[in-house]
Amino acid sequence: MLYIGVDFGGTKIEAAALSADGTFLSRQREPNPGSYPAAIRLVRELTARVETEAKIKVPELTGISATIGIGSPGSVSPRTGVMRNANSVYLNGKPFREDLEQALKRPVRLANDANCLALSEAIDGAAKGAKSVFAIIVGTGCGGGLVVDGHLVEGANGVAGEWGHMPLPWPKLNEYPGPKCWCGQHGCLETWVSGTGFARDFEHTTGRALKGEEIIEAMRAGDRDAVAAFDRLLSRLGRGMAAIVNILDPDVFVFGGGLSNVPEIYERLPAIIEPYVFSDGWQAQLKPARWGDSSGVRGAAYLWREG
Repeated sequence: MLYIGVDFGGTKIEAAALSADGTFLSRQREPNPGSYPAAIRLVRELTARVETEAKIKVPELTGISATIGIGSPGSVSPRTGVMRNANSVYLNGKPFREDLEQALKRPVRLANDANCLALSEAIDGAAKGAKSVFAIIVGTGCGGGLVVDGHLVEGANGVAGEWGHMPLPWPKLNEYPGPKCWCGQHGCLETWVSGTGFARDFEHTTGRALKGEEIIEAMRAGDRDAVAAFDRLLSRLGRGMAAIVNILDPDVFVFGGGLSNVPEIYERLPAIIEPYVFSDGWQAQLKPARWGDSSGVRGAAYLWREG
């Protein structure tokens, strides 16, 4: 079997061909072209390239039609069938999956990119063998995905895992009502714990404009403002995760995005989460994504392994 996955990112689009055992046979990426017709054409071109290269490398795959899965920003509305909530805003309101199927001349499975990371890590990544897995993606934004018994849980309305748009739990007085979110609400978790939110909070508190990674570097160097900002970030992230525990109680939390590369979060978060959990004790595994930036494209390809 030959699986093709496409990771449709805001700045780049990547396609990869995987063998049945998950080996990469080909990978290609190009910048996101920024318009709907050009994006459809680019996905078609990238999938053709990786399929051709994979079949050259493994001649016995010749004659096999590859399956194609797409990991996209946003999601498909189960009511209207069109895209919504995508940061590549030209996708919103479009029948993206159907247009891709017409361009590619074969069926396409499509899921949110955070869901794809969760699926990849649950199948053969950091959470392999776990019964329930919640993926936390914290980068420019904040997303999540849920896999139970090796299958995505997308929910009745296709929004399962969107923890970035729940309010910050147990807010302190100076955290209420919180910043205005792009979704129209105030105080969404994304406005606090995303890389953008982290930098906003630091500048609002100190008057200093630093990027998230620069704040982390300053924290490690002992900068008091940066240490305090990182403490606030962990408190907010931990409270958000405790709310997920109280609802889902996953066996494993898998982290993706820029924050997944910060080892301090794995050391400190458990002690922050536990006091907010409605239990006499709590334990779960917190792990960085095994496949890192490759998890999205792998999970997209694995959409066809769900049956």
